[in-house]
Amino acid sequence: MKEYLLARSTSLKFTSRPIRRIPVIQAIIASQATEKPDTSKICWLGWGRKQSGQKAQEKALGDGDDFLLLEDGFIRSIEREDPSLSVVVDDLGMYYDAHAPSRLEQLVATPLTPSEHARATNIIQLWRQHRVSKYNASAEYTGQFPDKYVLVIDQVAGDSSIQFGLANANSFQQALESALREHPDAQVLVKVHPDAFTRSSYGNFDLNDINNHPRIQVINEPCHPVELIRHSDQVYVVTSQIGFEALIWDKKVTCFGTPFYSGWGLTDDRGEKPARDRSSAVTIQQLVIAALVKYGLYYHPETDQLCEVEQIIEWVGLQRQQREKLRFADNLAYAIGFSRWKKTFVRQFLTGYTVNFKRHKEQCPKDAIAVVWGSKEAPSECKQVLRIEDGFLRSSGLGADLVRPLSWVIDDMGIYYDATRPSRLEHILATSDWSESEQERAEKLRQSIIKGKLSKYNLLGRHWQPPANLDKKIILVPGQVPTDASIKLGCQTISSNSELLYTVRRKNPDSYILYKPHPDIVAGLRLKDNNWKELSGQYDEMVIDVDGMGLLEQVDEVHTMTSLMGFEALIRNKKVFCYGQPFYSGWGLTYDYSRNPRRNRTLSIQQLCAGALIDYPVYLNQNSPTYTTPENTLTALYQWRNAGPTQMPLWRRCLRLILGINKK
Repeated sequence: MKEYLLARSTSLKFTSRPIRRIPVIQAIIASQATEKPDTSKICWLGWGRKQSGQKAQEKALGDGDDFLLLEDGFIRSIEREDPSLSVVVDDLGMYYDAHAPSRLEQLVATPLTPSEHARATNIIQLWRQHRVSKYNASAEYTGQFPDKYVLVIDQVAGDSSIQFGLANANSFQQALESALREHPDAQVLVKVHPDAFTRSSYGNFDLNDINNHPRIQVINEPCHPVELIRHSDQVYVVTSQIGFEALIWDKKVTCFGTPFYSGWGLTDDRGEKPARDRSSAVTIQQLVIAALVKYGLYYHPETDQLCEVEQIIEWVGLQRQQREKLRFADNLAYAIGFSRWKKTFVRQFLTGYTVNFKRHKEQCPKDAIAVVWGSKEAPSECKQVLRIEDGFLRSSGLGADLVRPLSWVIDDMGIYYDATRPSRLEHILATSDWSESEQERAEKLRQSIIKGKLSKYNLLGRHWQPPANLDKKIILVPGQVPTDASIKLGCQTISSNSELLYTVRRKNPDSYILYKPHPDIVAGLRLKDNNWKELSGQYDEMVIDVDGMGLLEQVDEVHTMTSLMGFEALIRNKKVFCYGQPFYSGWGLTYDYSRNPRRNRTLSIQQLCAGALIDYPVYLNQNSPTYTTPENTLTALYQWRNAGPTQMPLWRRCLRLILGINKK
């Protein structure tokens, strides 16, 4: 019936205002805006077995119209408070109400085509791979598992799905007693419902009582259910959706109520038997296609449009993957010394953390997680330090111009430009074993960067052409901000633009040397070299307002201390000479004048890109505070740059110059 809901010829009427605000419904309304619906064909929308659902049925019956009942889908959201990413649609009843038929029952009993069976198998694989559930914010369970256990799932006391599922509070006690009796040699883990933590609700067990039982272990923390399901021998439920998820994980499921997935021969049913069509065997693939494909509608937060279930599984999986990557210790962090402008982005990039901002490191409590920018000094007695810096595909416009970042790196070991000690990026590059498909992905990403002429800041500029009849090797020397921390922490001998230019000229007397000052210097946002005027004698031409990525196509070599432009040149298959120890040196891809003894592995350019552009950074969607992929970020940067890079307003730039902000 979701096809009926999507029909543009149907006029939708709502019996509850909040329904209209659900993103899925908003997307449907937007799709209808281009075509005026036939107002003679009206469909009333209400919410499940709530009052609005009853009203929708009554209005339709009284006026001879149609009705559809909606409920949250089986992949609802990340946080419980987030708007729902999916809804289910029913024109007969509701999936959790076993007192009456539902559209889902009819869909489950429908045989599959070969393509539908293959699609269901793929969805099951994706579900497991991305470890999704109905709600997806909680961390994985990290406690000790018994050698052998079965899982009993509690629910919120009085939840409507219990009554509509032909069960009651006593059904939970029956489930627990059966689990203990039928598995005398196993522990019984009782999973408390997450609402017991987030909404002060109560479950159906007396936890004080069962905590004293020698074979019962209560999981009373708000953890993700996947690990609990995966390691269990059997799952006991009343009507919880966890039973459906356990079937997807190929677990034996015993039901003491009548949920939508029971009564088909897939579960061990101890509750009241529903009148369901069992004329032929139902497979898990039929159940998956019915519940997740035919019965549900999905909204993608990045595109702001409807999508298929596979896309939402992958999106939710990405959010979980990034959150898990950033769960270094606990979910409370103290961010030290961040400007007001950066605070919003700190919260967004550290989604899942509670972030307390402090001006000085002395205000950070002992044994806390401290968050600092780059290589700034951290509290000496903190438990862990997370260092944040701009990513390598950042924005269209300078960070010093206060242009919002699309990528940051968050490092729990050091920071990538500090060669004096290991960083998370160095660890990734030194230890990762990338699969063939991961390297293929990195290569596609590299080619997209080359084709789109993308870089860290994506500034527009004029096209540079070499002088006519030039018959010399062309060397590009990218300038750096003199006070840049990467020079201090990544250079051992040559540590200034003048020393670099002098050395390059001495080693390449017959080459044509281009010098490109750092864009922050050109924009007046950072101070120039003290000997700025003396630099001119060491190069043949200074290039300022040129397209940097187009410039790389014209040169033969890039000579640098630690500039990111060396990495951007490597991506484009240029020879790169490093006089310091940037993160991309020491892996057999560059000509290094200073060796780092920790880097003793040879990498391919694909492996370097996999580590530096996929595994290390964190990417945010341009239009919403959610995580995204580097591929989506490239698309956003390409469109952003072509629309014109963002620049700081003139009044703000003048104020900054007057006050000398960041000119250091």
